[in-house]
Amino acid sequence: MGKRNLTIQLDDEIVQQARVVAARRSTSVSRLVADQLEHLVHADAAYESARREALDTMARGFHLGAGPWPGRDQLYDR
Repeated sequence: MGKRNLTIQLDDEIVQQARVVAARRSTSVSRLVADQLEHLVHADAAYESARREALDTMARGFHLGAGPWPGRDQLYDR
């Protein structure tokens, strides 16, 4: 998988704070941003997968172990 450069615009104060955070973590601002974007993309993909699975389960319904409903004649002996 190849890598591409991405240009973003941030406020000067955010850039300064990001540099401090990156220095504390012994990494670069670029690596911080890349890690956060990767996390966001993976979390979104996991959410969408779980959402589709839940919707499919709801569409199929749940089998609770009961048999077929009795007919009216079975319920009311006349």
